[in-house]
Amino acid sequence: MKKIFILLITGLTASISYCQEISDAMRYAQDNITGTARFRSMGGAFGALGGDFSALSVNPAGSAVFTNNQVGVTFSNQNIKNNSDYFGTQMSDKENSFILNQAGAVFVFNDYNPNSNWKKIAIGANYENTNNFNNNIVSVGTNTKNSIDGYFLEYADGIPLGNINGFDYRDLFYDEQQAYFGVKGKVISPVSPLDPNNTLYTTNVPAGGTSEDKYYQENEIYARGYNSKLSFNIATSYKDKLYLGANLNVHITDYRRSSSFYEDNDKPLESRETISQLRFNNELYTYGNGFSFQLGAIAKVTEALRLGLAYESNTWYSLYDEISQSLYTTRQAEGGPELYEDKNPGIINVYDPYDLQTPGKFTFSGAYIFGKSGLISVDYSIKDYGNTKFKPTSDSGFRQLNSNMNNQFTTNGELRVGAEFKIKRLSLRGGYRFEGSPYKNGTTIGDLNSYSGGLGYNFGSTKVDLAYSFTERESNQGFFNVGLTDTANIKSKLNNVSLTLLFEL
Repeated sequence: MKKIFILLITGLTASISYCQEISDAMRYAQDNITGTARFRSMGGAFGALGGDFSALSVNPAGSAVFTNNQVGVTFSNQNIKNNSDYFGTQMSDKENSFILNQAGAVFVFNDYNPNSNWKKIAIGANYENTNNFNNNIVSVGTNTKNSIDGYFLEYADGIPLGNINGFDYRDLFYDEQQAYFGVKGKVISPVSPLDPNNTLYTTNVPAGGTSEDKYYQENEIYARGYNSKLSFNIATSYKDKLYLGANLNVHITDYRRSSSFYEDNDKPLESRETISQLRFNNELYTYGNGFSFQLGAIAKVTEALRLGLAYESNTWYSLYDEISQSLYTTRQAEGGPELYEDKNPGIINVYDPYDLQTPGKFTFSGAYIFGKSGLISVDYSIKDYGNTKFKPTSDSGFRQLNSNMNNQFTTNGELRVGAEFKIKRLSLRGGYRFEGSPYKNGTTIGDLNSYSGGLGYNFGSTKVDLAYSFTERESNQGFFNVGLTDTANIKSKLNNVSLTLLFEL
């Protein structure tokens, strides 16, 4: 696919390449429990219940359960802590953020005609911040085998030296740009430096592979942004026994990630110049929008028992990427001075839009209502992550990437359980959520466990709900997609407090 390179000072040119990774697809393919405080506190188990703004994100038939017009707004405070283990070195970092998490309105139009079996139509709109990307991860450790040189060697392999030396940085393909940094930063060198057709390169980083060979490495990732969904809903009720609904969803994403990798080594100096330390910086900005739809039904089998079924389509995103990079290195030969390379082209690579299809899912739900005293609700969702695709699929790079995702991703299940107990105007709530790993190996991203609780008070035409949720998940994150692929084990713990205000109109 095409991209445009914008030189911040002088101008722009165009070229063709791609830079997407599997982790980029997973960022948008995964769901999070967000929304109203009541929804959060009960683990998101609302597929057969309805009557809540966030319930519409599970089963759009839920708006027909509302008995009157309502508007609501939710604010959340999120605190995420990441504990990293990289070759035995423990590090910890955290990020706290406050956001508008949800805002919505539902309007109910009752049909009082005694001869009509269709009792009402509900129309609603709901906004949710479906993913808060604010996050900090810092990994530090001593790698006894692999250096960052493998990254640059992997990209440079097979690229003619003339392509690197004969063109301006802004006119290079993405893989050529990575080779450019390696060669110009003196991390790697051509085997035949005078031959423009040279395609073989060797490292200038002292060799590793023994317990005495050590590379001290740091990787810092600072992410900011959001993924949001605006849903337009319509639902109806048949004899107050069957509820049917549909959503049209607009998705908006804005994601920024700043990563900085540092490496040094204390190897003895050689007669040739070798790299003693380097820092490689990458700035990514991804933005765009998407579309999806949902269909759902809720059946009131008895006054106490309700069953729900919902389908959420694939989400079709159109995304843009902007990337800027810089490399700083220090090298030295035995008896010689320290030499420095500062490679910062001052260019932002602006790519043409590409498409991403994330998987749809089915949700099966059941709830039992204990009169006016409380309820128990269970949802189970199935999602095939193997259906995730970058498009156009005819692109050779995307074709390989899609094949890799199909081989690595699996179909997983998500269980949500919620309960509510009422004491007059006061409601006490609790929930649990389990989601299996989307990866076949079960470790790249592990299983998710979440526990939640909360309470609510009904003042009549106004309701106030408060929720707390705790979520934990482990993952193994590599710093780069090729070359240096050693992973840090990340244990993420997410604490969230949400407050919802509801008003009946």
